[in-house]
Amino acid sequence: MSNYSIGISGLNAAERALDVIGNNIANAATEGYHRQRIELSPDIPSREGAFLFGTGVDIDGVRRIIDNLLEKEILRQGSLSEQVDRELATLRTIESALGELSSEEGGLNAAIDKFFNSLQDLSAHPGDAVWQNQAVSDASAMTSQFRTMGSFLSTLEDQLRLETVNTVESVNALTAQIAELNGRIQQTEVGGGQANNLRDQRDKLISDLAELASIETQSRPYGVVDVVCAGIPVVMGTTNLGIEAGLDSSGELGISVAGASNYTTRISGGQIGGLLSLRNEHVSDLQADLDSLATAIIQEINKLHVQGVGSAGSFTGLTGRRMESEDLSDMVSSVVDGTIYIRVTNSNSGAVTRSAITIDRSADSLTSIASDISAITGLSASVASSRLSISADSGYTFDFLPSVLSSPTASTLTGSAPAVSVSGIYTGTSNDTFTFTVSGTGSVGNGTLQLVATDSGGSTVATLNVGSGYAAGDKLEVGNGIRIALGTGDMNAGETFSVDAFGNTDTSRVLAAIGINTFLSGSGAVDMAVCSDISASPGRLAVALGAEMEDNRNAIRMAGVKDQAVSDLTSLTCGEFYRKVVTGIGQKISMREISQDNVKQMVQNLAGRQSEASGVDINEEAAELLVYEQMFQAMAKYMNTVQVSMTSLMDLL
Repeated sequence: MSNYSIGISGLNAAERALDVIGNNIANAATEGYHRQRIELSPDIPSREGAFLFGTGVDIDGVRRIIDNLLEKEILRQGSLSEQVDRELATLRTIESALGELSSEEGGLNAAIDKFFNSLQDLSAHPGDAVWQNQAVSDASAMTSQFRTMGSFLSTLEDQLRLETVNTVESVNALTAQIAELNGRIQQTEVGGGQANNLRDQRDKLISDLAELASIETQSRPYGVVDVVCAGIPVVMGTTNLGIEAGLDSSGELGISVAGASNYTTRISGGQIGGLLSLRNEHVSDLQADLDSLATAIIQEINKLHVQGVGSAGSFTGLTGRRMESEDLSDMVSSVVDGTIYIRVTNSNSGAVTRSAITIDRSADSLTSIASDISAITGLSASVASSRLSISADSGYTFDFLPSVLSSPTASTLTGSAPAVSVSGIYTGTSNDTFTFTVSGTGSVGNGTLQLVATDSGGSTVATLNVGSGYAAGDKLEVGNGIRIALGTGDMNAGETFSVDAFGNTDTSRVLAAIGINTFLSGSGAVDMAVCSDISASPGRLAVALGAEMEDNRNAIRMAGVKDQAVSDLTSLTCGEFYRKVVTGIGQKISMREISQDNVKQMVQNLAGRQSEASGVDINEEAAELLVYEQMFQAMAKYMNTVQVSMTSLMDLL
């Protein structure tokens, strides 16, 4: 009867093989499906005497054709591809938002140039309202560009965080399904079955997971696979461990096991890797660079602007901006120990005095500064809602002009000494005191009388003839923009007088920090603006530094900021720094475009190898189908032959 068992085993094997081939063909277009092959082996032979006779064919199982090493490399490259794609898409969006490469007329760079050019134009027409309005308008346009870009980047950071949270939710949904399929696969294969289709379903989910984050897999018995996502075990057998997204103590976005809060912020691979890289590095760095540029322009312009006055003249009152703290030690790092010099003018007598207020960053506050100012004749100051206000008494005005006082600061001239008048605008950058020592004895305009001028370091800066050939009242150039003139009178050898010269009337930088007589406001790109009092009265735009208040010296200084190397901008000018930022974005895009091409080519090659190894070839399946069809027909004929033979034998009996 072994003949029947052989035939039945053959028919059964052919039938099962046809089922496998049919399943392959049916899933030829199914994503994630791996070709299957029936595994056949000869059945255990039977012994008859000294001979072993075959008993048919045995079905060992149905094997899934898969190259595990190839599959892991596909997951890795696919994960990298998703990260590059995500980064590239966002960087291109940023490039478009900057607008620098698509238009020469628009963009922040053009707005910055136009602002500084307006200041240069204003220096040629310092008292003209048309040019004042144009400068204020161009400043408003520039600050608007900064705010727009700053808001865009802030919104983009929020969007990246939200997208990361949503992507983490998708990760948790996938890992839950993977864990559930692990359980079904284990249950099937522990019972002796083969869960090839379930494995394909689970591996497809793992492939989807790899697009979201970098993963590693570890095989366990009975088809179970553990999954580690971005260094975090998320699937352990049939157990799913959720993850969450959040900010660490430094404000960087990261992921961790749900509830753990020990966030990992540097992840390579997948959309999450791209999102974290964008949020924590690219967008954050660009935001920091934009803030640095805005802050540099604000500080450099304001520290010059606070010292000057506009065509509107000196002030009867000024109010600063609201500070978060009244203590100078809590303010921005730009505030340092130094001195503020305030010039007070008696409008009735024309007398001008200059007073110094010493600033100690560690000890002073707005209240102590207000107290010191109130001690100056003609001024009063107060603090309300963390804002410093300075007011001039009736008949007085004040300013912070660095212009020299019309009379010497100190003098040892005696007797019938000539009157000394001082004028000009000091062009030096550092505060200095010039001492004039009389050489010789005699009357002004006679003999060999001279004045030897020395700076605070004792170096001689000029030797002035005030003897024979000098006419009383003539102005003499001392240098650095300062001039003196002597009236008639006598001087003795060794007598001296001094003139204070100021390149900076606020060496503490407090005025700019608290918003007293500033042009620009804000602490970064997102809140940068033109101060409201300047917008309301463009005549307040401080173009002059001289006592007559009709010069253009401060407008020239502010326009010169354009070509000034700023230490906070890595010793680059504002324009150079911004162009470096824009170029950096372009370079990042170029690098990722190259990387994208390389990775996609790699993925395509791997996909081709996967198709060869595990894909369904319809022609190959058709050939297999023919083989097993013929096998089935042959076994059927074999069974029929056996049946006829047995019938003939029985008839003979």
